[in-house]
Amino acid sequence: MSEHKSGFVSFVGRPNAGKSTLTNALVGAKVVITSDKPQTTRTVVRGIVHREDAQLVLVDTPGLHRPRTLLGERLNDLVKTTLAEVDVVAVCLPANEKVGPGDRFIVNEMAKVKRTTKVAVATKTDLASPERIAEHLLDIQRLGAETGTEWAEIVPVSAKSGDQVKLLEELLVGLLPEGPQLYPDGDLSDAPEEILAAELIREAALDGLRDELPHSVAVVVEEMGLRENRPEDKPLLDIHANVYVERDSQKGIIIGPKGARLRDIGTRARKQIEALLGTPVYLDLHVKIAKDWQRDPRQLRKLGF
Repeated sequence: MSEHKSGFVSFVGRPNAGKSTLTNALVGAKVVITSDKPQTTRTVVRGIVHREDAQLVLVDTPGLHRPRTLLGERLNDLVKTTLAEVDVVAVCLPANEKVGPGDRFIVNEMAKVKRTTKVAVATKTDLASPERIAEHLLDIQRLGAETGTEWAEIVPVSAKSGDQVKLLEELLVGLLPEGPQLYPDGDLSDAPEEILAAELIREAALDGLRDELPHSVAVVVEEMGLRENRPEDKPLLDIHANVYVERDSQKGIIIGPKGARLRDIGTRARKQIEALLGTPVYLDLHVKIAKDWQRDPRQLRKLGF
């Protein structure tokens, strides 16, 4: 009988390279928030793929970038510690965009981590023509040669259409060491539920925001628990959360005319949280100002960075 395998795979790539969408596609459920805004992922969430013969633990890291704020530096540090601790690093390079300086920066950082197996994933193939994909794969090969990175595999996938996602899973499992099951059956992520809820609220808040705001939004779940004295077949999960922004003007944008925007955020976040946790939710949202929190170490700590 073949041995059971288990291990950690980290997806890296510049912001918006399709890492989160790919994590969700492999896990088969939404464990990581996705948005077309860069810097959407801030915590290292682990998605877990359970199989008879293996357990594949996916570590979704924030996008590596050249930092402009203290928050940016903290996010980059998180990525670098993660890279040293996983079995396989898979760099995501979107097929609909040319390999650029941002990608080179990341692959150079990866090359410093000697022991880890490296895989290149050409993401978003649904947005590129076959000719473009072929050219992209050659560029990835060239990038490996120029940075001294040996690719164990180069795989084109589309998380959106599901194309080659199964193949990628097989290849990643093939690169894992033998080992026992690391997480109980049925666990899709090891992130605390408060963090998953906060992330889903932040995703709803980011949706449709103008470019200057996304970085300024942080969400903290202050309290979360089942409401007491409810019949067992009618549970209700109470979640009280604060949405933090940096300035008064931003607070107005999030709340919207007569509170309409905030209500909409609450409704969409509630549905996503209910779908993830499988329990009806009462969501209480408040918007607060934490002045210039991205640059203030004390505020960053309070907001969980």
